[in-house]
Amino acid sequence: MSFPLGRPLGNPQDPEFQRDVLKHALSLLEYPKGPVLDDYPHDATESTVEEYQIACPVNFAPPVEKLSDFEDLLLQFRNEYSLMQTWFDRACEQRNRSTTGVSGLTPDEISDLLCDFISGKIQGTRMNGEPLSDILRLASEELKACYLEGLSAQPGQPKGSTVLNNWFWGDTYAARIINEVRKRCLECSEKDLVLLGKLLLVPRNQMHRFKK
Repeated sequence: MSFPLGRPLGNPQDPEFQRDVLKHALSLLEYPKGPVLDDYPHDATESTVEEYQIACPVNFAPPVEKLSDFEDLLLQFRNEYSLMQTWFDRACEQRNRSTTGVSGLTPDEISDLLCDFISGKIQGTRMNGEPLSDILRLASEELKACYLEGLSAQPGQPKGSTVLNNWFWGDTYAARIINEVRKRCLECSEKDLVLLGKLLLVPRNQMHRFKK
């Protein structure tokens, strides 16, 4: 039986399918003796419902002193990333694989790199012999992958790419940090950093979220 994780009766808002699942389950009571193991003959189709409430794990961190909007963004991002890393580690254990690791940076190094770049603490155009633009691009891609793979480890979460991308770009501090990296790149004089900011960080169909 192939049902989405956390939906033993099938997809939401599909009462006919759910009713049939229940009827099939109750029919097992008609067997003269048990135990009985019987597969449901139909697979649940991928849900077309996209109204999901997806959220990062709850953060119960104590209140801190008054911060500027920028300082608060950095703090909220680091807290959020740390919490999502727990789910990402669980996803890696479940799948025994990940799309991350290309940058060669640890999660702490990724967060430090992005925060330091938008804070103006990183000078020059190369890091460890590699173009800074390449490192920023890979770090941003791995940050997004950590969130999306981590979300997949949470029971009952949707798997559709549209829903997941809308969640990431619309509801996470990580997306706001990547957007700050984009804006910082556009202020640089180096062509490769400007190109990174224009084309390679925030998808065009998500740019409307940051034009305020």
